Amino acid sequence: MSNSIRNLKIFLLFSKYSIKSLLQERLGIVLFTLGKIIRFAMFFFFIYILVAKTSTLKGYTTNQVIIFYLSFNLVDTLSQLLFREVYRFRELVVTGELDGVLIKPYHPFLRVLVGGVDFLDAILLGPYIALTVYFISISTGITLTSLFTYILLLMNALAITVGFHIAVLALGIVTTNVDHSIMIYRDVTSLGRFPIEIYREPLRWIFTFLLPVGIMMSFPSQSLFGLLSIQGIISAFVVSTGFITCSLFFWRYALRKYQSWGG
Repeated sequence: MSNSIRNLKIFLLFSKYSIKSLLQERLGIVLFTLGKIIRFAMFFFFIYILVAKTSTLKGYTTNQVIIFYLSFNLVDTLSQLLFREVYRFRELVVTGELDGVLIKPYHPFLRVLVGGVDFLDAILLGPYIALTVYFISISTGITLTSLFTYILLLMNALAITVGFHIAVLALGIVTTNVDHSIMIYRDVTSLGRFPIEIYREPLRWIFTFLLPVGIMMSFPSQSLFGLLSIQGIISAFVVSTGFITCSLFFWRYALRKYQSWGG
């Protein structure tokens, strides 16, 4: 318990420094937030027009497709809020500053994974949650059980994003390249804006179990609509556990290969 409290204090300290650094560029805050809002609104409008013209998308109604999109934004925004420091990891590797991180008396993930919380994304998280609650409230056939499962699978989705970001960190140590891999991750996860059923096999299987985008983005909404079996729910947690385990093994492998600055 004392170790957890200590880690929480370190996390809050890093978050405090991140906020101070962020507030030094107030114009950038306004432009960044405005760009995010415009991007969200345009894609929201695109989805609404697309589904409204066809009535359904793979059997899903307009409200249901919108919930898929909002669920994607919840997971994506939370991951960017928590793991923004991953985007700056390459500099630590190429300058040798990672050496200093690794010898600190706390787990390096506190610095390289969650050490730069981006509170700009927190600004948008509130509206995303409000919109999600609204569209869920006007949808039919939703029970307390399905809502509870939906929340659990959203948490499971966030756990999978942890695995993805740890894998990117490990790849950054091995190749000293983070920018391309994190952008590939963003492009792959963006496939989850729509229900995974729109993709043909074997792509659907690949993006569900090999690169678990479907489990991250589609399974929560499917459970909300009562379309996910017990076996599907169990498999989601099994896959996420296996994915995080593999990512941690990759991280340990990368550390063994790390030769330090100038090595």
